Amino acid sequence: MDFKTPKLEDKEMLDQYFSKVNYRSADFSAATLILWKDHYHMSYAVEEDMLIIRSDDEGGCTFSYPIGDGDEKKAVEAIMEYCKEEGIPFAMHGILKETEEKMKEMFGDIFTVEYDRDLFDYIYERESLATLKGKKLHGKRNHINRFKENHEWAYESLNDENALEALTMLMEWKLANEATEQEDSEKHDEICAAKNALMYYKELDLKGGILRSDGKIIAFAIGEGTAKDTFVVHFEKAFGEIQGAYPMINQQFILHEAMDYQYINREEDLGEEGLRKAKLSYRPSELLEKGLLKYK
Repeated sequence: MDFKTPKLEDKEMLDQYFSKVNYRSADFSAATLILWKDHYHMSYAVEEDMLIIRSDDEGGCTFSYPIGDGDEKKAVEAIMEYCKEEGIPFAMHGILKETEEKMKEMFGDIFTVEYDRDLFDYIYERESLATLKGKKLHGKRNHINRFKENHEWAYESLNDENALEALTMLMEWKLANEATEQEDSEKHDEICAAKNALMYYKELDLKGGILRSDGKIIAFAIGEGTAKDTFVVHFEKAFGEIQGAYPMINQQFILHEAMDYQYINREEDLGEEGLRKAKLSYRPSELLEKGLLKYK
C-alpha cells in the first residue's frame, strides 16, 4: 500500500469516498482527516477502490474501516496482508457497532472490540439544541437570557473578514487557558487544527459562526454536514468568564448553520472531566460508541 499525507488539494478526491458512507461518527470527513493529520499522524491509501486511513501513535499503527463503495472484504484483506508484510499487528480504530457487525459477517467471530468511553461521540437532536425546551435544559435557557440582558450582541456567519478576527480571539483564548505541559501539547494541536479550520474554511467546505459582545468577538464555532442527517461541530470556543457565552454560541450556531440536519454530533470528550460534564448537561440522545478492533 502507498500511504500518503492528506493535503488540502486532496479534499475533492477524499470527499468522493466519504460521500459513499453515511456514518454519524465525526471521523468520516475529509476535513477531519486534513485538520488532524499531524496530531494523529494520519495518512491514507486507496485499495480495491476503498479509502483506508492509517494512524500512527505511541500505541502503534492502526487502520480505519475501509471507506467507499468498493469491495470491503478485499480491502480489509489487503490491510491484513500489509500488516503481515510490515510485521505489525492488525488493528482497526474508530470501529462502530455496525462496522463490527460487518467484520463478523465477513470473517467470523475472530475479533474483539474494546470500546473506549473517552472516544464516544455525543449525538444530540438538533431540535433540542435549537430550542432548549424542557425542564432539563432550563438552566441553559437562563444563561442565555442573562447573556441577552447583559450584552449588546450579534451573531454573524463566518466570512473572510470576521475569520481574521476569530483567529485573534482564538489566540487570546489560548493564552487565557494555559495548562500543564502535557495538556499544553494537546491544546497546542487543537489550537493548530482550529486555526487551520478558520484559515481554510472555504477550501474545506466548513460552516462557521461568530458571536459578538459590544462589537468584539467573544465566541466562535465551526463545523460541517457529514452524514445525510448529521452536522458535526468540530470546534467551539468562547471566553468562559463571560456568563452565557458558550450556551449562546452553541444555540445560535445551530439556529443559523445546521437547521437542515436532524442530528448534531459534538464529538468526544477525550476523558476530560469538565468537558464531559458540559456535554452531558445538554442531554445527548446517543453516545456513539467507537472502539479498537484486534484479533482475539
